[in-house]
Amino acid sequence: MSENNYKEAWEYTMKVLHDKYKSENKGDEFKLWFNMKYVEDTIDTITVSVANNFLLQSMQKRGHFDIVLKKLKEITDQNDIKLNVIVVKEENIESEKSDKTESNEVTEEKPVKETKAPEASEPKKASFKKHQLLDEEYTFDTFIPGDNSRFAYNAAIAVANEPGKKFNPILFYGGSGLGKTHLMQAIGNYINNNNTEKLKICYVSAESFTNEFILSLKEKTEKAFKNKYRNLDVLLLDDIHFLQGKESTQEELYLTFDALSQKKAQMVFTCDRPIREIKTMAERLVSRISSGMCIDLQPPNYETRYAILQKKIELQHRTLEPEIIDYIAKNVETNVRELESALDKVLGYEELIGKKLNLDIVKNQLRDIINSNSTENISLDIIQKVIAENFQISVADLKSKKRDKKFVVPRQIAIYIARELTEMAYTELGNEFGGKDHSTIMTAYRKVAEQVKIDSTLESKIQLYMREIKEYKK
Repeated sequence: MSENNYKEAWEYTMKVLHDKYKSENKGDEFKLWFNMKYVEDTIDTITVSVANNFLLQSMQKRGHFDIVLKKLKEITDQNDIKLNVIVVKEENIESEKSDKTESNEVTEEKPVKETKAPEASEPKKASFKKHQLLDEEYTFDTFIPGDNSRFAYNAAIAVANEPGKKFNPILFYGGSGLGKTHLMQAIGNYINNNNTEKLKICYVSAESFTNEFILSLKEKTEKAFKNKYRNLDVLLLDDIHFLQGKESTQEELYLTFDALSQKKAQMVFTCDRPIREIKTMAERLVSRISSGMCIDLQPPNYETRYAILQKKIELQHRTLEPEIIDYIAKNVETNVRELESALDKVLGYEELIGKKLNLDIVKNQLRDIINSNSTENISLDIIQKVIAENFQISVADLKSKKRDKKFVVPRQIAIYIARELTEMAYTELGNEFGGKDHSTIMTAYRKVAEQVKIDSTLESKIQLYMREIKEYKK
C-alpha cells in the first residue's frame, strides 16, 4: 500500500529538473524523456509509471531514470532510496517492473510483455494497408535517424503509438529535404496499420488546404469542408509556412484546431522554420501550435548520410563500392533529398550503361551536384544580405559600429557564418564589416561558437540561415 511519504519530494524533484531543462532550452526534451507518473511509495522505494515499453527502454538507455534518482537522493537526503519503474498501458493492465539499484545502475530487467509501441519497423508488405493519401514508402522502417533527427524520430514514434495522447500537437521544422514529411507520413502509415479502430486520417499540404477552403467559399460548400476536417482523428498538415499572410485560411485552421483539440484528435504539422518566425501568422494560431512539442531537424552528419545511402542501396537490391558511398556521403551535405538524388543518378547511370561503377565515373557524373553544394563560391555579400533580411535591418547597419542589440546580434551571427562558410581571415572580415580590428572579429566569432554549443535554438536558426545562403547563390 502506498505511504505517499515521498510524493511531495517526487513532485518537487520533477519541477527542479523541468526548470533546469527549460533554462537550457530543452523543455521539449524534458516532456518526452521524463514523462513519468507517480504511482506509490514504500519506506525506501518510489514507484512511477511510463506509458509503454518503448519509452521504458529508451529512457533507460539515455540514463534519464538515473538523473531523476540522483536528484531525488539529493533532495530527500536519503541515499538508500530506490526508483521502481513499471509499464502501465492506458487501461492500467499488463505492467512489469524494472528496478534501479542504489548505485543508479539498472538491474537486469524482467521480461516485459509485448506492447503496441512502434519499433521503427514496418508491417510486412503483404499486410500493409495502403492509405489513399499517404505514400507507402514513408515509414519508420525507411527513415534513418541520426544525431540530427533522433529526437524527432523518437517523438514521432511516441505519437504514432498513442495518437491524441502524447505530444499533441507536434510540429517538425527545418529546411527542405530533411525528413519532415517522411516522419509525418510515417506517423499516418503506422496509425493506419496498427489501430483496430478505423480512424479518419487526412494528410494535406497547407497549399491544398488553402485551395480547398477557397473553393468551398466560392461554391458555398463551407459546411462540407468543415465537416471533413473537424471530424478527423488524425490531421497531418504539411508546410504550414504557406499560410503566411492568408488571414482567412489561418482563421479556419484555428477553428479546426479548436474542434480537433476538443475531441483529442492528433495533429501533426511541418514548417520550414520555427513557427514564431513566420511573418504575418496569427498570434493565437502560433500560440496553439507552440503549446505542443516543436522539434527541429538538422542536416545529417557524415555517419548518418553514409547509413542513409547504405539503406537506400539495400532497398533497391543493389551494391556500390564503399569508397563510392564514402565519396557521396562526404560531398553531399545539405539534405537527404539531394543525397538520394545523387545516389539515384549514379545507380541510374550504372543501369543504363551496364557497366560497373568506379570512383572516377561517379565523380564525373556528380560534378554538377557536388559543385552546386560546394561553399567555395559563397560570397560575403550574400551572407550579409541574407542575415540583414532575416533580422530586418540593412547591410549598412550590419557593417556599422552601432552597439544596439538589434544590430550587434545579427552582426556577430554574420561573422560566425562567414568564418564557417568562407576562407576569409579575421582581418579580411574586419575590413568587410566596417573596418573593425582583428580581435573584435575573433571575439564575435568565438562568442557565437560558444553559444551554439549550449543553445540548440540558436544552432537551429544558424543552420537555417546557412541553408538559405547556400540556396541563394544557385
